[in-house]
Amino acid sequence: MRTAKTLTISLSPQLARETERTAREKQCSKSEVVREALRIYLEERRWKKLQHETAARAQALGIHTEDDVDNLIHELRT
Repeated sequence: MRTAKTLTISLSPQLARETERTAREKQCSKSEVVREALRIYLEERRWKKLQHETAARAQALGIHTEDDVDNLIHELRT
């Protein structure tokens, strides 16, 4: 049973050349270069979303600086 799904994508000529060059340098397939780039992009996107969500929650709690965090931790420990 196949564990990967094939997608067809279009790249600009420059991006295609860079992908091919990177694959040669890394001695891997173009697919692996694109998979790695997509994994990195999606992880960064998830991280930014998490930062945005936690920043909104922190602001709602009146936390604006690292000192606010330290003070809150100190209050909770005592």
